[in-house]
Amino acid sequence: QVQVAESGGGLVQAGGSLRISCAAFARTFSGTAMGWFRQAPGKGREFVAAINWNGESRHYAESVEGRFTISRDNDKKTVYLEMNSLKPEDTAVYYCAAHVGGSYLRTDSYAGWGQGTQVTVSS
Repeated sequence: QVQVAESGGGLVQAGGSLRISCAAFARTFSGTAMGWFRQAPGKGREFVAAINWNGESRHYAESVEGRFTISRDNDKKTVYLEMNSLKPEDTAVYYCAAHVGGSYLRTDSYAGWGQGTQVTVSS
C-alpha cells in the first residue's frame, strides 16, 4: 500500500491560507487516487477532498468547496491541499491516504494513512 507523510500544518488566522503536503512513498503512487481527510477532537474523520490518479478529476466536501484545492505532482509523489479563506471550523488534524476502492467519501476506502498534520485556525 501507499505510505504517506503529511506536513505543512500550522497556526493561521481566520481568512488566511495554508498549503499542506502529502509525500507518498510507493511504487504505484502515480496510478493511485488520493484523498485528504480531517479529524477534529471528539469527532470522526471527515472527508475533505480527493483527486484521481492523473489529477484531472477532483472532489470536495461541501464544507470546503470553493475554498480548498487539491492537486498532485506525480513526479514528486506529492499531493497538496491549498486551503484558502480558512475558518475556525477547519481546525483539525489533516490526514492523507491512498484510495483502495469503494466510495471516495468513506475512510474505509483508503489505506496507508499518515500521522496527520495539525491545522489550527484562530478566530
